[in-house]
Amino acid sequence: MLKVLCSVLSIVTFLFTSYGLITKNFEFNFIMIFLLGLTILIMGLEEFRKERKMYGWLMVVVFLFSLFVSIQSFLLN
Repeated sequence: MLKVLCSVLSIVTFLFTSYGLITKNFEFNFIMIFLLGLTILIMGLEEFRKERKMYGWLMVVVFLFSLFVSIQSFLLN
């Protein structure tokens, strides 16, 4: 289930990124950063399931940072 969700989020993130690069319209960057953070969070949960807690915590911290950046970008937009 987590692998399917990770794949779907990765594809949607790639679509937002491609749209921004092709059209040079970067108004949806905060959504792209948020989706990328969710993808990293799911990867961190998979690492916890594999008993690799250090990588899991690292990915959770990266998710929190990307969440912060996404919220800041949304508020400044």
